[in-house]
Amino acid sequence: MRPPSPPPPSPEPQIVGTGRWADLSRRLGSGVLVAGVGLALLFLGGIFLAFGLAILMGALMWELSRVTAVQVPGRVPHHPEMIATMAAVVFFAVTLFGGWAAVLFAAPLFVGWRRSAEAQRGLFVAFAIAFLGAGLSLIWLRESIGLGTALWLVATAVQSDVLGYFVGRSVGGPKFWPAISPKKTWSGTSAGWIGAFVLAALLVAFDGSDWSLLILGPLIAFAGQMGDIAESWLKRRTGIKDSSRLIPGHGGVMDRFDALTAALLVAALAGMLGMEPPRIGG
Repeated sequence: MRPPSPPPPSPEPQIVGTGRWADLSRRLGSGVLVAGVGLALLFLGGIFLAFGLAILMGALMWELSRVTAVQVPGRVPHHPEMIATMAAVVFFAVTLFGGWAAVLFAAPLFVGWRRSAEAQRGLFVAFAIAFLGAGLSLIWLRESIGLGTALWLVATAVQSDVLGYFVGRSVGGPKFWPAISPKKTWSGTSAGWIGAFVLAALLVAFDGSDWSLLILGPLIAFAGQMGDIAESWLKRRTGIKDSSRLIPGHGGVMDRFDALTAALLVAALAGMLGMEPPRIGG
């Protein structure tokens, strides 16, 4: 009897989304969701924005405390949840009761400092204060200067990140700072500056906004890129790839809001120096 012939080989599995755009679909999906929630909070303003930013502050501090924590084999640190809760509550209290409540932020700072690896303690404090300052800066922009200005700043930082991703992966070329951020290219970085200038020029031409946007726009984009570089340096220093996996395709919350954090801090600094961003949209 002739032995049965072997079954035909199974077809090769089709791998979807490989190569340089492998993470694009996930990035788009989660990016649209995050952008939608953020825009809704900005339009609502007031206590809704404050509450949303308090939750964001908690997520940022949770990731930061995990990234900088003392690594003990076989033990999962539990203090990040405590730090995140304290930071969120304090941030919301500051928005309700005024700047004096910011002194309460010393509590999560102290706990995080104690639980961080000795070499990372200064970085924990610096990043934590930056997150607090950025959140308060966004509320200041939205409530004191106006929704249009807040939307412009967020859009400037976001478009720089988006153009850096697409242009950098499409064009490639020399790396911007390969020792810290090996994926960031000069082509993508320059595209962010150009995009910020074009956005500012459109506002000047069609909205009648102040011409100073032509300078502030690229400066805000550059600040955002430096925020991205700073967070990349922190991750490289601590030996991690993503701050967490909270946002599919993007990594963690810190990975997504590092650029906006730096952009908001520069806007706040400009305001302190008497050069606050102009009011956009009336």
